[in-house]
Amino acid sequence: MLTVLGEAVVDLAPSGGGDLFAAHPGGSPLNVAVGLARLGRPTAMLARFSRTALGRRLRAHADANGVDLSHSVADDRPATLAIVSLDADGAAGYDFYLDGTADWHWRREELATLPAGTEVLHTGSLAALLPPGADTVADLLARTHARGRVLVSLDPNVRPAMLTDPDAARDRLLALARHAHLVKASDEDLGWLFPGLPVDEAAAALGRHGVDLVVVTRGAAGAYARNGGGLEVTCPAEPVAVVDTVGAGDAFTAGLLDALVETGAAGPGTVGALDTERLRAALGHATRVAALTCARPGADPPRRAEVGAPAPPRRPSSARRR
Repeated sequence: MLTVLGEAVVDLAPSGGGDLFAAHPGGSPLNVAVGLARLGRPTAMLARFSRTALGRRLRAHADANGVDLSHSVADDRPATLAIVSLDADGAAGYDFYLDGTADWHWRREELATLPAGTEVLHTGSLAALLPPGADTVADLLARTHARGRVLVSLDPNVRPAMLTDPDAARDRLLALARHAHLVKASDEDLGWLFPGLPVDEAAAALGRHGVDLVVVTRGAAGAYARNGGGLEVTCPAEPVAVVDTVGAGDAFTAGLLDALVETGAAGPGTVGALDTERLRAALGHATRVAALTCARPGADPPRRAEVGAPAPPRRPSSARRR
């Protein structure tokens, strides 16, 4: 079981030209959960779904895609909204309406335990930063990491415009990284976390915080990974006619976790020990999942039949540094 913790958001995206918008299920954690389920992975989601019409639509979307919602929470507060804007290249920007919405009000008893059989816990984005529930999320990560039985995965997915105290948010994310075995981030995330540092130095800095494997998406430049031992691997982007980039990073995360599970590397003691060949194969699989998502509108990750299985595990080869 892979468990995803975080927000479910309604994306209002341009539709049909003019001033028309269409409502689509979204939010980074929900996108990751749906992406994993579509790839055939047993996936549970810890989310707080609004009981309003929009919240019911979000819940129905997750349920229709096979995500286990038995540990999610129903809340009377409204659903969170994100207004999506697209530039000429299809790159997405977001304006959020999140004051008083359902996603941020976790109580300790609601996150006391993980769903049975959880081997991977993935979280990040706004639910890891926004009060009043962020401390409860952080406590769950710390307890899970300390037990050493579940792989903890973190995607900062930073939204600077939403942060009233950037320095405090930066400190919180770096504290969370100490309780994560895997950090997947964009190059923009790393640039915000470590201003002025190039990607490789920022990834090395996360390694010094105790992260076993750092994976970085770099848009058209592909993907980069560095483990705690200093092994570095790159993977080119897959050519694709981009419709938009909504949900692309989340699809990459789902593809990465899918590949790590397939190769038996989704464990606290194994994720940082991948050799060059297997790590490059995992990046390639994640890149393909993201590319297929970019080729169609909205957060619409592919299913297993569209992607194919990740590369099978192979006999480890000697690691080499780039």
